[in-house]
Amino acid sequence: MDGTYIIVILALLSLLGFTIFALVGKKRIEDRLRSSDAPKSTLASDKKDDGKPADV
Repeated sequence: MDGTYIIVILALLSLLGFTIFALVGKKRIEDRLRSSDAPKSTLASDKKDDGKPADV
């Protein structure tokens, strides 16, 4: 087995891992956008300015 095969396999597995990570993150963001229970951003017009940020 040549070293080239190992590099190709590692590159493809890394690409697959990053793709899965991105898709899971995208789904979580879309679910949060659709949720009515999600906290509002402090930049939203109907949120108090002195409120706690949504991501903290």
